[in-house]
Amino acid sequence: MARAAAKAGARKGASDDPADLLAFYRDMLLIRRFEERAGQLYGMGLIGGFCHLYIGQEAIAVGMQAVRVKGDQVITGYRDHGHMLAAGMDPKAVMAELTGRAAGASHGKGGSMHMFSVEHDFYGGHGIVGAQVSLGTGIALANRYRDNGAVAFIYLGDGAANQGQVYESFNMAALWRLPAVYVIENNQYAMGTSVARSSSDTHLYRRGAGFNIPGKEVDGMDVSAVRAAGLEAADFARSGKGPTILEMKTYRYRGHSMSDPGKYRTRDEIDEVRKTRDPIDHLRDRLEASGMADESQLKALDSEVKAIVADAAEFARTAPEPAPGELFTDIYVGEAA
Repeated sequence: MARAAAKAGARKGASDDPADLLAFYRDMLLIRRFEERAGQLYGMGLIGGFCHLYIGQEAIAVGMQAVRVKGDQVITGYRDHGHMLAAGMDPKAVMAELTGRAAGASHGKGGSMHMFSVEHDFYGGHGIVGAQVSLGTGIALANRYRDNGAVAFIYLGDGAANQGQVYESFNMAALWRLPAVYVIENNQYAMGTSVARSSSDTHLYRRGAGFNIPGKEVDGMDVSAVRAAGLEAADFARSGKGPTILEMKTYRYRGHSMSDPGKYRTRDEIDEVRKTRDPIDHLRDRLEASGMADESQLKALDSEVKAIVADAAEFARTAPEPAPGELFTDIYVGEAA
């Protein structure tokens, strides 16, 4: 996942590079197909608990992943499968975590909302709305203290943008000029409540104005626009100037979670977004129109991705469950020998 995209952040070349765009297309497609299969497994009873799908928002995780360099950290909320895949985690380990297997990213104990990967500097998946913002700000503080040049990318939703601890975090990040990029994934609905009904100011990128944090509204359905805005914000943070807020205007096609029938919006609304703004279709049309790829190449990528997801699903279905002793592991951090 994100092989070429990971290099893109380091070289910071043009977003029109064909190799980058093809990698972005493949990575978004992997997230889409993975989430579709996860929804099927949930319906079959193989995934328990909550399950929040990322379908429709793929351009954000992939575009921002292209900005990261080695050592940068990511932390997000509970709609996290796409972020984990974009960070480079093995689809088998992510799917196995969803089904509660020992080979899962968190040994089957975290489930959909709580996955971690030290190897990929991925700090979760968090179930408490807005809690990851405080934790991510702490990660940025550690970066500043260590002077390691790393940036913390902190994701939150439009619903979390109304949480009090978010503004405490903004204040501290601005006061201490912490290397943080706050990415608000505004998918228009906090659970079932539209932004217009829950926020007195619906321009969420302005939420940091009182703390002198610059903000920007970004088309979160365009992977190149996401990457360009992310590069600017990351450079700003890395240069010691402090945090930035990026409001990614996006849309989720499925309900808030698998238990949400989504009756608060019309089918026509969803279909209109799919038809006119879908991030994968948008990039596919761009690749074909510019001659960077033809239909056969893109079909081959889709076949490759479907095979990876099918393999991950079978692995997640058949892998062994954790041993009972796992209940007592990963509870406390022991002292170094």
